[in-house]
Amino acid sequence: WAERWDFPCAGARYCLTVHLFTARGESTSVTKKCATGEECHLVGCHRLGDGGHTECVSCCEGMICNVEIPTNATNAVLAVLQARRAGGGRALPSLALLVAAVTV
Repeated sequence: WAERWDFPCAGARYCLTVHLFTARGESTSVTKKCATGEECHLVGCHRLGDGGHTECVSCCEGMICNVEIPTNATNAVLAVLQARRAGGGRALPSLALLVAAVTV
């Protein structure tokens, strides 16, 4: 677990967490920073060279959402908030629903 990071970041919508650890699972470093959507395309876990280190990257929408550090493909993901409400009070459809509707 890593400490919550809950201060606002100008122009950033996401919080990015990078966890570097050894082949034995020992943490080497955990870095958190404010991030743009483009930076969050790096989510996932990747082996680094021949040294046996792994880097897992996660992003989440908001600044207090990433207490758990990424350690595998299950939690090294991009997490976004639920659909926001439109002006009329109706929830916006999810992306999965839109894709399903277009497919049908």
